[in-house]
Order: sequence, then C-alpha cells, then structure tokens
Amino acid sequence: MSEPIAAAAPPQPLSEPSVPGRARMLAFRTSLRVARLRHWLAGRLPPRARGRLAGNVRAAELAGLAFAFRARAVAIVVVSLWLLVLVPWPRDLYYLSVAGLFFLLGYLPYRLRHHPRAGPIKLAFTVLDIALMTTAIIMPPPAGLGVDWPIQTRLRTPEFLYVLLLLGEAALTYWPVAVLWTGAWIAAIWSLGVWLVYGRADTVRFAEAARDGPLGAEAALRVFLDPAFVGLTPLWTQVIVTSLFTLLLAIAVWRSRRTMLAQVRAEVVRADLARYVSPDVADALAARAHAGFGAPQTRVVAVLFADVVGFTSMSEDLGPERVFALLRGFRERSCKVVFRHAGTLDKFLGDGFMATFGGLDGRGDGAARAIACAIDLQREIDAWTAKREARGAAPIRVAVGVHCGPVVIGNIGADQRVEFTVIGDVVNVASRLQSATREVGGRILASDCCLAAAGPEAAARFTRSLPLTLRGRTRPIVVHVAE
Repeated sequence: MSEPIAAAAPPQPLSEPSVPGRARMLAFRTSLRVARLRHWLAGRLPPRARGRLAGNVRAAELAGLAFAFRARAVAIVVVSLWLLVLVPWPRDLYYLSVAGLFFLLGYLPYRLRHHPRAGPIKLAFTVLDIALMTTAIIMPPPAGLGVDWPIQTRLRTPEFLYVLLLLGEAALTYWPVAVLWTGAWIAAIWSLGVWLVYGRADTVRFAEAARDGPLGAEAALRVFLDPAFVGLTPLWTQVIVTSLFTLLLAIAVWRSRRTMLAQVRAEVVRADLARYVSPDVADALAARAHAGFGAPQTRVVAVLFADVVGFTSMSEDLGPERVFALLRGFRERSCKVVFRHAGTLDKFLGDGFMATFGGLDGRGDGAARAIACAIDLQREIDAWTAKREARGAAPIRVAVGVHCGPVVIGNIGADQRVEFTVIGDVVNVASRLQSATREVGGRILASDCCLAAAGPEAAARFTRSLPLTLRGRTRPIVVHVAE
C-alpha cells in the first residue's frame, strides 16, 4: 500500500532576512563591487586572457615599460643639462649624483621587467623614486654645497613639478593602476615632507601669528615674506591638482589600454582567420566587415590553377601518412609562393589549388603577378624535387594554367556558410589550361590575353605559342607554353 498523501501546508509568508543574513548579503555585494572596480582600474581582460592573446598583451605591456624607461632616460638627460646651466659648481655635482641614482632606480625594474613579479617590483621602485625626488627637493645639499637659507624656503620653489614627471612615466605603461599608485604616493610622501617642515620649531605659521586676532594686510605680508614661513594652502593646492591630474591620466591610460586590447584581439583574430582564408582576405574582412565585405562586384582578375601531375598513381605506392606529408609539403610551398606575390589562395582542390590576383587590391598588375607566381612556383617545386631525389623519393611535377579577364568576385553560399571566391568563364579557362599541359607538354600554359596584360618581361619566359581548343569549347584560343 502506498503512503497517504499529506495535506499541503499553507504557504508561509516570506520573512525578512536575519541580521547575519543581511550582513552576508551586504558583504557579497561589496566584494562584487570591489572586484568590478579592480577590473575597471586594472584594465584586465575579462576573463583572464590565455594563449597568444595573453602573450600579445604581455608583449605590449613590456614594450610600454621599455618605452617608459627610455622616456625617463631622456628626461634625466634634459634635466641634468639644465642643472649644469642653472646650478653653480660644485653644487651641480650633488644634483647630478641624485640624477644618477634616479636613473639607477629606473634601470633596475627595467632589467627585471620579465620577472614574474615585475609589476610589484616596478610599483615598489616607484615609491623609492618619489621618496628620492621629494628628499632632493626639500632637503638642502650637504654643508658647503648649498646656500645657507632656511629649509622652509625650499617649499617656495617650483621644483614640485619634477615630481609630476613620474605620473607621465607611469602613463606610458598601459597600466592604470601604476598611474593611480604613483599619484597616491606623490600626494602622501610630498605631504609628509611638507608637514615635517611645517612642524619644525623655527617655522613661522599663520595660525600662530594670528593667535591674538586677525592680521592686517601689512602684517600678513610680513609673515608671508618671512623666510621661515610655511603655509598649508599651497600644499592643499598641490594635493588637489595632483589628484585630479592622476585621475585624468588614469582614465586616459584606461582608454588607451582598451584600445590596445581591442587591437591585440583584432590581430589575434586576423591571424587565426588567416589560417582558414587567404591573409589578404582576412585583412580585407577585418578592415571592411562593417562595410558589407564580399558584396558581388565585377573585376578583372588573373586566375591560376596548379595541380600535381600523376598524384593518383604516386599515392598508390605510398602509405596514408606519406601521402599526407606529401600534400602538406606541397601546400606549404604553394602558400608561401602565392602570398609572396600578394595573391589570394582561393581554395585547395585535393592535390591542387586555385589562386587569384588583383581581386582585392585593385593594383592592376594581377596578370604580371600571376605569371611571376607560376614561374616562381616551378622554381620552388624544382628545389623540392632536388631534395626528394637526393633521398631517393619520386620527383614532383606541377602543371599550371593562367588566364585573366572579368569575373564576379564576392561571397557565395548560404547564411550559415559563405565562401569568398570568383566566378566566371575565366575560372573555367584557367582550369582547362592547367589540364591541357599534359597534351601540350609544357609546365605552364598562359592565355594570350593574360600574357599581353603581364607585359613583355613576362612574355620572354615563354618559349612557344600555339592555338588550342580547350575541352568543352568550340573556338580555339592562343596559348603560350613555358617548359
């Protein structure tokens, strides 16, 4: 017997979460906001980049660090030359030694930029940079080298602007965190230095001068002109301006980092796309995808067909692995030659391929490049055959047909799968020319119109001409043969 079905309990009203529950929820939301803020500030890839994308981003960051160090070195040289002009001997030696130490503090993290902890190392040295520069500005030179003025007078000079140069260096690193870190430590260390001088017993302060009542204009001017006077208003101004400058630079670096990441992603996508389509098609697709790339249009294009002669009989004596290796070797060499002549590898056809010239670039020399590619391909195959024969392998012979004329170029296919290709009678003629090399006896057959468009330099490489009626056609065409 089955158990009796219990009566459904009436729904209970939802109770308010307990105090610990609300605390956990608040902590979760806070941690989520902090994580988002850290992601925004650091400009990192969400999720963490891997593979070549991460490698390219890392390379860009290293290039930014190297460029920042070079800019730092140039700035040190410029400031050192200015000190030689401005500061009398021998006080300039003191400041030149400070500049040398400042260069060393930049050189060490530059040399360690490939270290796994290169980021924290750079940030730590940034703190040392700020501390060194603040000390050199506020503290007078050693006895005998400086002017015997009160230390308070050193806060009235514009040397604080030198500290802001560190923000410029941080902005060259593609790292918004470095900018925020540098700005925060500039404000903190400089404020500490000013506060230490402000707290000296011999410092004149407005608060003490006005203890007995408000000062008149002349009395206030006398206090202000006192060499030992230190006011806090310039400090607040410096801190506020530094904070605003830091924020603006961090936003600018964040935006530039986003642009850099977009470029890196586009380059990785283009490189991956170039493995499946011809590199010029990948470039055109990446550059003009938003502008309706692949819309059908009529252009004058040179078409080249190449095929390994006797591949079927050759593969009968080879195992599948050796057939695969043979095809891969042929395709690798074919791609190299076609791309060397700025051609488009339209498709592989078993043991052959089809390439086009002039379909995308519109340079007008597609026929000349197609003929040059056919001749260069034969040289490449001859060199490959010599290596094969040296190890006892069968030679490779490749037949090539070239023709040019008007075709329709663009995308063809369904919405789910399209192919960028050329269509027209020119394609059929080039294919038949490649097949006709067996009966004519040459290695390259080029139509008369293609050779005429290529120019006299290309025509000199062909040894004979003859009329030829291609399969499936009624009227003969004049073809030129290269042995």
